[in-house]
Amino acid sequence: MSLAEDAVEARATGWRTLASLHARIEDRLERALRARHQLSVSEFTLLEVLSRQDGFHLRMSQVSNAVVLSQSATTRLVSRLENRGLLQRYLCPTDRRGIYTELTEAGQRLLREATPTHDTALAEALEEAGGRAELAPLVRALAKLPKSAQ
Repeated sequence: MSLAEDAVEARATGWRTLASLHARIEDRLERALRARHQLSVSEFTLLEVLSRQDGFHLRMSQVSNAVVLSQSATTRLVSRLENRGLLQRYLCPTDRRGIYTELTEAGQRLLREATPTHDTALAEALEEAGGRAELAPLVRALAKLPKSAQ
């Protein structure tokens, strides 16, 4: 194999390893959040992202970027949470074309209840993955990230 082919294979192996770690973590989070709080990982992520914003709101385009979904998938996600009373949408007072998504008190309460479940499931998934030789280096790298990057 040439050096270029080695580099391509190394990237592909690295990507497969990262994807495997992501899938393991997301599966553990999904099962725990659904079982205890009837939330998907995407729903939890959106509630968490909104909770960190001044005024607990974002424009829909910002929501889409924050949860890494298409515009249509984001609209469906927001609609599901809005129907549950966890979010509300409203027109931007200074730009009638803009729509904000805002976390409601019920959404804040559910997020507070679900966060320990999320954090425990994440810790368990990372501990389990850290015991697998192929995933351990990624788990160690995650542990070294500064708190603001996590």
